Amino acid sequence: MDINYKVVTEKNFEEAIESLKESLSKYGFGVLWELNFKDKLQEKGLAFDRNFKILEVCNPKQAQEVLNKNIEVGYFLPCKMVVYEDKDSVIIGMTNPTAFIGLMGDNELSTIAIGVENNLKAAIDDAK
Repeated sequence: MDINYKVVTEKNFEEAIESLKESLSKYGFGVLWELNFKDKLQEKGLAFDRNFKILEVCNPKQAQEVLNKNIEVGYFLPCKMVVYEDKDSVIIGMTNPTAFIGLMGDNELSTIAIGVENNLKAAIDDAK
């Protein structure tokens, strides 16, 4: 099982982020928080010349469902998505929710995670 899912997009960095946000909303996910490591590291006086943005995303209904089943799933929430520059490419990716939930050993939670993962992958593919 791969821990990450990623695609290369022809869009520039900012276009990829906006496209991903729009796509995520179509699948019921909202962006809770964003961090661009390039900006943050430069703010701290450190050199980092590539854009690398983390988006923490959540589908509230699904989050409530899994938290009601096992509060410790909160260690894995919200889901993280990334958009970053790699040489001449822009990558959109995420860590697969099933990779984390599978560690819990709960088939019911794993089934929910599969649905979440499929929706997030579809959102990435649509944003590409």
